[in-house]
Amino acid sequence: MAADGPLRRLDERGGRALADSVLPGAAAEFFADLGNMPVAVPVLAAAVAFTALRGFGAGVFRWWPGPLAAVLAMVAVPLLVVPLKLAVDRAGPPGADGSGYYPSGHTATATVAYGAAVLLLLPLLSAAARRVLVVCCVLVNAGVGVGLVRSGYHWPLDVAASWCLGGILLWAVRVLLARYGRGPDPG
Repeated sequence: MAADGPLRRLDERGGRALADSVLPGAAAEFFADLGNMPVAVPVLAAAVAFTALRGFGAGVFRWWPGPLAAVLAMVAVPLLVVPLKLAVDRAGPPGADGSGYYPSGHTATATVAYGAAVLLLLPLLSAAARRVLVVCCVLVNAGVGVGLVRSGYHWPLDVAASWCLGGILLWAVRVLLARYGRGPDPG
């Protein structure tokens, strides 16, 4: 991403095509805003508080590993994204000021916040509700990514890199949940 090449040129052509597309700008801005920390982090905080209080209140022995793993994953987002932005130092799309757009912090925030919230809530839901929640999470995160590119805030590969980074962090949360357990269902 830092050097000019065929992948970067393809990424920039794709980004310009999406930014110039007929997708409604207001909808793109709405979804892009779902990646803001003041929007996404409270969703995760609510899921953390709900699952922690539910498990603790029910006397579940290991009520804390899930909420702690989710919080640590969210804390890791800026600790990983900021140094990557500084190292790559990629310029933003036309009209964006400066550099440091790769990877997208908004995308990583949304991916981890909404994804970790879903991982915490899945054991408390029926199979049908789990499917709906996972599909909604995927659609919201896709909307955030498309919204950021359509609004001219990021290139497509900025978004894709953050989905990969967020996926790694969510995988770690999932592994910790599987290893240390969530305890018996407090319901």
